Amino acid sequence: MATKKPKTAAKTAAKPKTAAKKTVKTTVASKPVSTAKTETVESKTKKGVFCGFFAKKYEGNESILTIFKQPKLYGALIGEVIGVMVLTMLMFTLSFIGVQSIAIHAFALIALIVAVYSFSGAHLNPLVTVGMMATRRVSVIRGILYIIAQILGAWLGYLIFNAFQLRGGATAYPVPTMAEIAEGNFWVITLIEMLGAIIIGFFFARALSYKRSVFTFAAVVTGGIVSAFLIAFIVSAAFLGTQGNFIMNPAIAFMYQIFPVAGENFGEIFGGICSALATYALFPMIGGVVGFYLADFASKLSGEQA
Repeated sequence: MATKKPKTAAKTAAKPKTAAKKTVKTTVASKPVSTAKTETVESKTKKGVFCGFFAKKYEGNESILTIFKQPKLYGALIGEVIGVMVLTMLMFTLSFIGVQSIAIHAFALIALIVAVYSFSGAHLNPLVTVGMMATRRVSVIRGILYIIAQILGAWLGYLIFNAFQLRGGATAYPVPTMAEIAEGNFWVITLIEMLGAIIIGFFFARALSYKRSVFTFAAVVTGGIVSAFLIAFIVSAAFLGTQGNFIMNPAIAFMYQIFPVAGENFGEIFGGICSALATYALFPMIGGVVGFYLADFASKLSGEQA
């Protein structure tokens, strides 16, 4: 029995040594973690508020060689075609019925955005897609495919609407704004189109902060579109003396037959085409990019986390 006691005593005496070793290891390992945290905090403060402002915001590296292998792309393109097709028919009916029915169209637009959002994000407008491309929220190749799908959808919507119109004995949809451009109101209509595009781009960029709630996203986007059209109609009618039929969607604008088909000479026709492209395509896309960057600029200044 006397021989067993020294062994147990030796075991009990050896236990504090192992505990001491463990504590030493933990204290040594904790030191680099604290220093790493302080280094990351210091690096963030040095980089400033606008760190990552122009960084890529979409996942993956999409290219022309890889994007067509994704099945989700085709669903997104179908969603954009169907969405813009319905939106085109809504726009044409709004032009016939008048601004009084804009609230009814707003409810239809909310439902349309909710239905299409899970497919493609419900861009439904080239100025929105260009703004998403400029702020690196979508890849260039995806943005180009979206714009092609949007133009195709607008063309299908125009064909369907015009077919019913012609069947009813009416003529094809008239050109509502080219006469005013020819009368010298080019910059008035162009700047109003651009202002509306800035509003739409800003609201769409802000709606992306609420993309987890699709209904909230759709409500914010629709509110921006309705606000842009109301401002355009009221400002043009009350203060500028014009009756322009504003579109604020380059894909749908092409279906309004904005390009002149006749003129005294080639120079006049070419000038009319350039004017129409500038008014209904170029400046609205620039406005969409400005709206997106204004939203991102304000978000960075406010310290909002994406």
